[in-house]
Amino acid sequence: MDTKELLKKVRKIEIKTRRLSDHIFGGEYHSTFKGRGMTFSEVRQYQFGDDVRNIDWNVTARYNEPYIKVFEEERELTMMLMVDVSGSELFGTTNQFKKDIITEISATLAFSAMQNNDKAGLILFSDQIELYIPPKKGKSHVLRIIRELLEFKPKSNKTNVAEALKFLSSVMKKKAIVFVLSDFIAEDYEKTLKISGNKHDLTGIRVYDEREESIPNLGMVQMQDAETGKLSLVNTQSKSVRRAYGAYYQQRVDYFQETFTKSGCGVLSCRVDESYVKKLLGYFKRRG
Repeated sequence: MDTKELLKKVRKIEIKTRRLSDHIFGGEYHSTFKGRGMTFSEVRQYQFGDDVRNIDWNVTARYNEPYIKVFEEERELTMMLMVDVSGSELFGTTNQFKKDIITEISATLAFSAMQNNDKAGLILFSDQIELYIPPKKGKSHVLRIIRELLEFKPKSNKTNVAEALKFLSSVMKKKAIVFVLSDFIAEDYEKTLKISGNKHDLTGIRVYDEREESIPNLGMVQMQDAETGKLSLVNTQSKSVRRAYGAYYQQRVDYFQETFTKSGCGVLSCRVDESYVKKLLGYFKRRG
């Protein structure tokens, strides 16, 4: 992709996702993640409607009337985008690859963070860390993130979510808002996710294509594994082959949902032909 074409693509994504984050997600993002860090500010007398959980019992006992703690929001948050750039993200049977949707969702979230004056960072991973951009503020930084998402060429086609989460723990010492964007065909990331989920406010966003859920009956078909490059001849006429594939796929989906939920993390699944805008808004509203 030449520079002119790349800048055109960056601009196109900026216009689309900036509008979304300005008009829709700015407020939702703020109300979903506000108050994740609160600093104690002062005490004042209890007023009707105050949250009883904030009563300062020591001061209340001293003055014989209820007093509550007043907190100030620590507004500056850090958002990390962890994006799977393995070979399977280049799959798509509709008009878009999974990678395209992941890029748009990431850009929308990055602009939402920018609008809230928060820092945003990026980790691109396969079965290794492909690129790390430390969190920073500002529009030019967000545009750099979009540029990398559009044109980065990974060294490996494989995936290792656990490795990426280990790296996150090593570089992010303070609590951050973390979005992991992948098709989550990977496995064995339960332990590392538990550690990351305890420390950070973490959400897994699974982007998938409807053709991945089941194989249609097309007779003998040569298929290539996007991550290993291995070619194999598959008899899609066989009901047991189609059933086995469907069961394997469902197993991966269940593992993703159960593992993230058990670790106290958020989950969101979006098919490439669905509106990620509605999905994200619904998720923010449920959490807000």
